[in-house]
Amino acid sequence: MTDREKFKQKLKEVSVNGKISCTSARKAAEELGMPMNEVGKLCDELGLKIHSCELGCF
Repeated sequence: MTDREKFKQKLKEVSVNGKISCTSARKAAEELGMPMNEVGKLCDELGLKIHSCELGCF
């Protein structure tokens, strides 16, 4: 399993009903050493909506 696939799996695990909080996405990225700029791309690929953005972007 590639790092990208591992991160997708982690995002699926921490998401609820097709949504993921910004905090959960950030923590998953930190745990797996994934750059934050990849988070949005992978969430888009998985059809996950980011909510409760810490920066107010989503």
